[in-house]
Amino acid sequence: MKWKLSLMQYIRIQACLPMNKESICTDAVIVGAGPVGLFQVFELGLLGLSAHVIDSMPQIGGQCIELYPDKPIYDIPAVPVCSGRELIERLQEQIKPFAPQFHLDETVRSVRRMDTGRFDVVTSAGTRFDTRVVIVAGGLGAFSPRLLEVPEAANLVGKSLHYKVTHPDLFDGKDLVIAGGGDAALDWSMALIERARSIVLVHRSSKFRAAPAHVKRMQALCEEGRMQFLEGDIVGLETTGDELKSVRVRARSGVVQRIEAEQLLVFWGLHPALGPIAEWGLELEYHQLAVDNATFQTLTPGIFAVGDVNSYPGKKKLILSGFHEAALCAFAIKEYLNPGKKVPLQYTTTSPALRRRLGVSADVDDESDRVVTPASTTTGHKSLAAA
Repeated sequence: MKWKLSLMQYIRIQACLPMNKESICTDAVIVGAGPVGLFQVFELGLLGLSAHVIDSMPQIGGQCIELYPDKPIYDIPAVPVCSGRELIERLQEQIKPFAPQFHLDETVRSVRRMDTGRFDVVTSAGTRFDTRVVIVAGGLGAFSPRLLEVPEAANLVGKSLHYKVTHPDLFDGKDLVIAGGGDAALDWSMALIERARSIVLVHRSSKFRAAPAHVKRMQALCEEGRMQFLEGDIVGLETTGDELKSVRVRARSGVVQRIEAEQLLVFWGLHPALGPIAEWGLELEYHQLAVDNATFQTLTPGIFAVGDVNSYPGKKKLILSGFHEAALCAFAIKEYLNPGKKVPLQYTTTSPALRRRLGVSADVDDESDRVVTPASTTTGHKSLAAA
């Protein structure tokens, strides 16, 4: 089949040819494959812009998968309740029409503006991108759990000491000690109450950082004798080989108590860090990226930030707020890439162009809306959406 390309389409394709065989050409590089990064793919796709997504984790999903895959989420519009895993699966299904390319287990090492105005982005795996814009959707950035610093802990991690829950059935019929005073500790205490043989919640204070309703529910379970709460600090573990036998807790009185346990879950929060993003030369506010809340562009033209990683007056760290930011950011990017050209607001319920991009109509789009995809190159990743 022969293609007939207008001069403008030909120029667009040529402008996006890789600088060399190792470069991947795209409209946007999204750093972060959490829920906001995934929804950013969708909003860009509606406007005819292609995206590649980079994430340092070996799977997509960000904190939803890494920290609370089975924890219920109640504040997604029109979805009364879903788990973190279900939310990510639904977002994956939603962005399928736009065929995003994912580059997982890779970290962005450098971002350089080229003379053309485009960006040269290089990852830890040596993957190189030639992109028109960069969008940081990295959530809290790189993060690691606050660890239990006792000599016996290191050999138990992933066996009988856990900083996250990936397989709840691992705790069926077991004696558990759960450490922490935030939402994660209380949520998992309640979630595992029907699975475990016993649960003892350990926290250094009688004051909790969790939602009041969760604290009240935990206290009710303690009164019913279904779990216990112990105020104190973990000072040691007793083990046999790689098996946990008991947890030693020093109460505020100074007395050390021995709690028999087969599994220990520690939820003491995270050490958030932007990682290499902090070295890009972007304006930071308390380790977050400062943005214009009308466009979500940083002080560096062409680099945008959405989700928990950004900072602006009135910022709320909610997934639904990140979705809102992704929508406004997509329109701002379209205008940035087409200076002086108005971007019309269209609705998926009525717009033939949007419905075609979503794959729900077979009609041929007009030339201004058509997505042009050049033939595959040796990289196997090259694609261009006409802007």
